[in-house]
Amino acid sequence: MRKIEYLVKAVIFDMDGVITDTMPFHFRVWKQVFKEEGIDVDECEIYMREGQPGIVTVREIFKQHKKELLEEHVRSILTKKEKMFKKIIKKRFVRGSVNFLYFLKKQGLDLALVTGTSRHEAKRILPKRLFNLFAVTVTGDEVKRGKPYPEPYLLALKKLSLKPKEAVVIENAPFGIYAAKRARLACLALATSLPESYLKNADHVFPTIAVLRRKVRFLA
Repeated sequence: MRKIEYLVKAVIFDMDGVITDTMPFHFRVWKQVFKEEGIDVDECEIYMREGQPGIVTVREIFKQHKKELLEEHVRSILTKKEKMFKKIIKKRFVRGSVNFLYFLKKQGLDLALVTGTSRHEAKRILPKRLFNLFAVTVTGDEVKRGKPYPEPYLLALKKLSLKPKEAVVIENAPFGIYAAKRARLACLALATSLPESYLKNADHVFPTIAVLRRKVRFLA
């Protein structure tokens, strides 16, 4: 089987659903928070918005469900969500993700992390040994416009001092894929949260990291 080859200097990772298996916890908390506001959300509504800043998620879900929202209430809803998430979160990793990071590092590739999660939360969720594998990290609190805007990935490229053709992104959500493509980056998607049909804007889609590793070769 002929492998898909990428001659790049860096691989840029999303976190939730690519490295950490934390999306089920996010959904559980969002569902409870919105339920208290009289809004019933399903998995697709939340998983489709993965990577989006939480404050934007609150505004858009209220608008989608035609519910009135006072601007001063937005922050309190988000704060409640973040507190609940901290109470229930467990450190779980997408199967194969940790070994994959060490494998790429050993290959001589730079690793970067681009996540909508805040820096202090990312450092709390990722063990120090993993967080330190990344030459560059871009977190949700460091950009004005997060995914689906390209700003997070453009900032990662700037920090890496690389051109778009010199890096490839691994994502698992529509907003992240859209952000990567708008930054002119190649993007590989994992169907860890949503079916492949939602990830069609990626250059290639794989069901698992194991399959991605079998079918893709990264050349430093």
